[in-house]
Amino acid sequence: MRCTAPSHICRRVLCVALALASGTAFADDTDSNVSPALDRISLWLGGYYADSSTTIGAGLNNPNVNGKLNLQRDLGFPTHETSPRVRFDFLLGDSQGFSFDYYRIDQSRTKSLSSAIGFEGNTYDASASVTGRVNFDFGSAAYKWWFGHENDVFGVGVGAAYYRVHAGISGQASLTGPLVGQASTYASASTTDSAWAPELQLGWRHAFSNNVRMYFNASGVKKNGSHLGGHIYDAALGVEWFPWQNLGFGAEYDYTRIDIRQEHHDYNDYLAMRMDGPSVFLRLRF
Repeated sequence: MRCTAPSHICRRVLCVALALASGTAFADDTDSNVSPALDRISLWLGGYYADSSTTIGAGLNNPNVNGKLNLQRDLGFPTHETSPRVRFDFLLGDSQGFSFDYYRIDQSRTKSLSSAIGFEGNTYDASASVTGRVNFDFGSAAYKWWFGHENDVFGVGVGAAYYRVHAGISGQASLTGPLVGQASTYASASTTDSAWAPELQLGWRHAFSNNVRMYFNASGVKKNGSHLGGHIYDAALGVEWFPWQNLGFGAEYDYTRIDIRQEHHDYNDYLAMRMDGPSVFLRLRF
């Protein structure tokens, strides 16, 4: 399996992992106090196969006029798609460490419509083409504390998340008839912004053996602001299997909810996205 995240992120994560691994590969056996449910260094490379529903909307502040568009229902976006995902964790000591996560969502679709309109004995041919696009990047870094040294550990993490969102819609419509000839019009609107926000993470891990483990992760990001705000929630239940000491596989079921709003001087816009489905990872541990 190859890394489907941007290449510069993959290279940086792999370089850090190899550098840290080289510092511990020849160390004495100091892992006696580390729970078998944890790894000194852990790298996840995979994809999130999500059943998604995405709604974008906008409204004028004065007068109060609002409109919204569901990309799957109204534009025929695919309900299932695979989003790349990368995670990287490493311990400092036996029960504390850093955790990093990154994923990207990129959706676009064009839908064409055509119909005939009859009016006062004349027939008019109407057609329209509408394109919608959503790009969402999410990355987080958190410091985690793990409690427990047996087969079960519980974790709490605090950190910061960065997200960037771009949403846009454009369309062109034309009308052809005996009285109007051929008339057409084009309109588009888009919004792009990014922000940092505090993040809280919770986790539980259980080791059935050195080769089979189970885990639960939950995280929440919430930002309040007059310009850009919203929340991002994510939860995952998964298992890991290591047929080899340092190489294995992971599978989990994720639920993600994203609600982002932006307020401007004359209008406001928002993005509401729900995703749930399985994720599969290639697992590296040291």
